[in-house]
Amino acid sequence: MEDFTEIYNAISEQIRIDSSESEPAAGAPFGRGAHRSLDLFLRLAESFGFETHCYDGYAGEVIFGEGEEFAVLAHLDVVPAGGGWTREPFGGEIDVSEQKIYGRGAMDDKGPAVITLFALRSLKESGFEPKKKIKLIVGCNEESGWRCIDYYKAHAHMPDEGISPDADFPVIYAEKGILSLKLAFPAEGDFSSLKGGERTNMVCDRCEADAAAGARRLEELGLSLEGGKAVSYGKSAHGSTPEKGINAIPPMLEYLGLGESVLSPMLALKDRLTALKDETGALTFSPNVIRGGKNRVEIVCDIRYPATLARSAVTKIIEESGIEYSVVHEQSPLFNDKNSFLVKTLCSVYNEVTGKDARPVAIGGGTYARALRHGAAFGPEEEGEESTIHQADEYITFAKVKRCFEIYRRAIRRLTE
Repeated sequence: MEDFTEIYNAISEQIRIDSSESEPAAGAPFGRGAHRSLDLFLRLAESFGFETHCYDGYAGEVIFGEGEEFAVLAHLDVVPAGGGWTREPFGGEIDVSEQKIYGRGAMDDKGPAVITLFALRSLKESGFEPKKKIKLIVGCNEESGWRCIDYYKAHAHMPDEGISPDADFPVIYAEKGILSLKLAFPAEGDFSSLKGGERTNMVCDRCEADAAAGARRLEELGLSLEGGKAVSYGKSAHGSTPEKGINAIPPMLEYLGLGESVLSPMLALKDRLTALKDETGALTFSPNVIRGGKNRVEIVCDIRYPATLARSAVTKIIEESGIEYSVVHEQSPLFNDKNSFLVKTLCSVYNEVTGKDARPVAIGGGTYARALRHGAAFGPEEEGEESTIHQADEYITFAKVKRCFEIYRRAIRRLTE
């Protein structure tokens, strides 16, 4: 029987490293935190007897078996902690009474990465000999650019098929296209102190600017005065599900008198774009990072568009709006046949373990599955449970660890035997 305490401790140890992107250093292209996280993961894998490779701090891999390659793609970098925490974001607290492990990365994606590694060890120790070469690939730049994957592909061979434990169960057959766009608006005045948001894929939970209005105006808009600055607070959430958060940017635009010149045209654009939809869902639009300059305001927006639509369907509407824009980052959609062997097998394994009768789903999130010719995201979140990914007090439950361990162990065996 598996000693899950060992897994809890390994997840906790990973969480205690702040691996959000920071200043690069020698051998650490995404900062020393990401490098430490990768080194810790590979050393743990080596202690299990696996062959490992490190690709100059961009990514690493754990090898198990021989033959045709099969990938499991996870990431060790995290988004910044953000505000609103009641626990230490990088404390890796194991709360035995609540049966939870708290900290940034617990669910996205350090927890699943560690669980998968232990699942591979369990298969190895059971005497299982896969008929494929399993490559557990861990990247360090998933949350802010995917340069880790680009580097890996340039220096190693990326398998054609595989999974990514970085989304939802029962299995993801489609992922929406992603566009990060910088919208620029002319605005009279000097807004050099206007600042809000940390990452494009996180709903902005704090926005600030120099204060000028009276207390009544601040109160009307729900803003506070802190250190001579007006501050608007919201609630963070993943950029693909902005409805789960509260965006701090709109109240600040109203406060600065930019309702007509910035907020209204942006909301009008949002209304037109979010009318686009298909079987994978409606387009989502979230203005998550804002910066101001003299007579100019720039807002970086996270757009997730339906998987069967072309990118041009989105940009055509933006061009018609007359708003100046530039593309910051983009990822093409992912769309799999629901009846493919990979998707059907993963869904079957999930239903076997849980006793459910779930069906493949589509999401707005973007996972490493897109890096494969035939890939699918697979867990760890499930319908009906509270999500704290990209939010304050992120956690993974003991029950989730145990369930994911069994699901990943069984799925990897089924797909490589």
